[in-house]
Amino acid sequence: MGIVIDFLLLVIGFVLLIKGADWFVDGASGIADKFGIPEIVIGLTIVAFGTSMPEAAVSITAALNGSAGLAVGNVLGSNIMNILLILGLSALFTPVPVQKSTLKYEIPFVIAITILLGGLGMVGNSLSRIDGIILWVVFIGFFIYLIRMSKKGKPEAEEEKAPEKKKSIWLLIGLTVVGVAMIVVGSDLTVDHASNIAKTFGMSDRIIGLTIVAFGTSLPELVTSVIAARKGKADIAIGNIVGSNIFNILFVLGTTALITNVAYGANFYVDTVVAIAAAALLLVCVLNKDHKIKRVGGVAMLVSYAGYFAYLIMSGKV
Repeated sequence: MGIVIDFLLLVIGFVLLIKGADWFVDGASGIADKFGIPEIVIGLTIVAFGTSMPEAAVSITAALNGSAGLAVGNVLGSNIMNILLILGLSALFTPVPVQKSTLKYEIPFVIAITILLGGLGMVGNSLSRIDGIILWVVFIGFFIYLIRMSKKGKPEAEEEKAPEKKKSIWLLIGLTVVGVAMIVVGSDLTVDHASNIAKTFGMSDRIIGLTIVAFGTSLPELVTSVIAARKGKADIAIGNIVGSNIFNILFVLGTTALITNVAYGANFYVDTVVAIAAAALLLVCVLNKDHKIKRVGGVAMLVSYAGYFAYLIMSGKV
């Protein structure tokens, strides 16, 4: 009977995720349109913050419970998965256009802060409170950049949209808030009950942690990005992933390091390099005349993720 309930709650979790992401994208893009804020800014802030809640919750709770080392694996694993798996899958559904500002600034910024994280972590094999302050200072600087970017108004290349039935600002805010709540609750249900099902079939905690839980904390980004891409809201899709990766490093690990010293063992060095390489691959995939992640780029990302997962298995991490 227990496994039947687990399957039922797993299905409910997926329904909440999908419908929540649907409302979230509609609400966030509607707010952007109402106030003339570029969708990329909404993607890099509200959407990125909302979909990074599971990573933040897992990492900060781990720190408070004395397991701060879990925070690094959670963030690096999620960031790798966000680019290689989630953007790879999004690009299979539809080419994902990337704005020039994202190509020139935000993607290189992700590469730079991942290198910064690796450098800080490798000094003393830990992230100290000083490192947490450094990450938070960079995070504040990034938000100042976003505020300046939002004041410039809509991107110059934005296409004229057909007249739509206007929704009230309160309805849009409601859709956004309820949507993110459904995403977080749906993600929690999915992770918990998928783990229960996996244990029933004899999967080890290690495999569950590196597969189901890692995938589960990235489910909000996956569902939101794929739905945004299919709705033609590509700026939200790419902003969600890039913003989530920035948020995970600067806010999640910065906050975790402020709470307690975070171990950064040698086993994270390869994962850090993979996270840097994933961001670099994203940059390479959009260096074409259309500035789009095309299907071939999506396939390259998915193949790269398969290779990384194969490394985890061969190195005994799974």
